[in-house]
Amino acid sequence: LPEELVRSAEDVSTVPSLPDNQFSHPDKLKRMSKSVPAFLQDESDDRETDTASESSYQLRRYKKSPSSLTNLSSSSGMTSLSSASGSVMSVYSGDFGNLEVKGSVQFALDYVESLKELHVFVAQCKDLAAADVKKQRSDPYVKTYLLPDKGKMGKKKTLVVKKTLNPVYNEILRYKIERQFLKTQKLNLSVWHRDTFKRNSFLGEVELDLETWDWDSKQNKQLKWYPLKRKTAPVALETENRGEMKLALQYVPEPSPGKKLPTTGEVHIWVKECLDLPLLRGSHLNSFVKCTILPDTSRKSRQKTRAVGKTTNPVFNHTMVYDGFRPEDLMEACVELTVWDHYKLTNQFLGGLRIGFGTGKSYGTEVDWMDSTSEEVALWEKMVNSPNTWVEATLPLRMLLIAKLSK
Repeated sequence: LPEELVRSAEDVSTVPSLPDNQFSHPDKLKRMSKSVPAFLQDESDDRETDTASESSYQLRRYKKSPSSLTNLSSSSGMTSLSSASGSVMSVYSGDFGNLEVKGSVQFALDYVESLKELHVFVAQCKDLAAADVKKQRSDPYVKTYLLPDKGKMGKKKTLVVKKTLNPVYNEILRYKIERQFLKTQKLNLSVWHRDTFKRNSFLGEVELDLETWDWDSKQNKQLKWYPLKRKTAPVALETENRGEMKLALQYVPEPSPGKKLPTTGEVHIWVKECLDLPLLRGSHLNSFVKCTILPDTSRKSRQKTRAVGKTTNPVFNHTMVYDGFRPEDLMEACVELTVWDHYKLTNQFLGGLRIGFGTGKSYGTEVDWMDSTSEEVALWEKMVNSPNTWVEATLPLRMLLIAKLSK
């Protein structure tokens, strides 16, 4: 590693990555690209570096709380817990799009001039999808956003009504906003099932464009039933502000000159800091960043920073180096950076980035992790086009479906 690199970063970790056969196995790619919702990696990822006691740890954990496991399987359709091999518990439980969307919600809008407030009166829902299929019930609540306001201010929620598909709320969700600004807003109202693990499943949404809404019409102030729709785009998750990551990348095409053999290059990833991370549990936060170069999901390709506690703006200054990159691999690979909150025995997912060309394919196979946003693609392009130079960006963290861990 060049000396200045070591000086500029507190921690440097390097890992031999990407053996050639890693990439060129279409079957492996197909298997690997099956995503599971991010939060399901809580348990698995926690113990990456602690392989010795993995299987016993897992059994212990579930012996202690058998109820949690049954809850999980009832809402998920598929639960496999393989303890003997020490492989992770893999669950496919719905966050988005796993439960069918059905039923309708009854609400009314009113602008109260004297208070300068928009009131969303959420009355009730009927015939919702059942998150608990056996008992035919959900624990639903309603969440509203004024879009495009992506901050915490824009989000309002009703209370959770337990064990029903026909919840009655009769709650008013209030927004302090001048009437003229409403013209630029959309109201997004979504229904969610809240389960014991505080992992929520989407049950449907309604979106109203307020640009053309007639606030003086008496009829518009009446309660009205709206059919719930499937998610058009992952607005509700995207709009929850997940903070940002400041990072720099560098591609070093031939790190060891003078060798006769054709060498492969290195990708250097300098995770500088995160900004405005979300607080999922009160005022506590103990965050770290993990890096994987897809399509290699093996444990040895995983690198992580140390955890930084007590701040929503953690400074990591950690450089990760991956070698084995031929120029053509840069087209097919993708850097997945994920931010986690480490608490007691679990890690909770806060948000992530996928930096690559975002083509939807890797080595000719369609994969769902090649989904970089335009900003993420721009950073990767810049890195590829300016070898031996650090390129920096501050990118918004987003919800990811994370590829399964392979051994």
